[in-house]
Amino acid sequence: MSSNSSIHCGDAFVALNIAVLTVSDTREEHNDTSGQALVERLQAAGHHLAAKAISKDDVYQLRAVVSQWIADENIQVILTTGGTGFTARDNTPEALLPLFDKNIEGFGEVFRTISLAEIGTSTIQSRAFGGMANGTVILSVPGSTNACKTAWDKLIAEQLDASHRPCNFVPHLNLSN
Repeated sequence: MSSNSSIHCGDAFVALNIAVLTVSDTREEHNDTSGQALVERLQAAGHHLAAKAISKDDVYQLRAVVSQWIADENIQVILTTGGTGFTARDNTPEALLPLFDKNIEGFGEVFRTISLAEIGTSTIQSRAFGGMANGTVILSVPGSTNACKTAWDKLIAEQLDASHRPCNFVPHLNLSN
């Protein structure tokens, strides 16, 4: 899908359809505080929750869910939480990076810079990353609830707001619906 050339940086806020995926072998809906934090924040910002799921930290299960959402013309943003560390079961980057048309190189760098003030050098163990696929932005952050709050409050919210200057992701998204 092509980007929406009618939206420009600095335009009025545009409500986006955002899907949230929690990557975890142990969390269920009742104890998914990280996914819930993202849902609460995106809705408070005026966006719409398009889908929410919890997936085991398995490369193929992750790819299946995210591929379906990338193909859905009604979803403009996918946020994932979890599976970005260094344990043997942390597979989110390995699962999702091959799906990207373009990497968002600075996303992980900026997230780690922001979280340095909160958690110190432990931030180097975060493999937060982002990319674009089929006019959909995909942003993956660690599984801790505090990391999700930090990512949304200090990085993601502005980049999903068409009124944020000098630039944001909104002009690059598939807004055909």
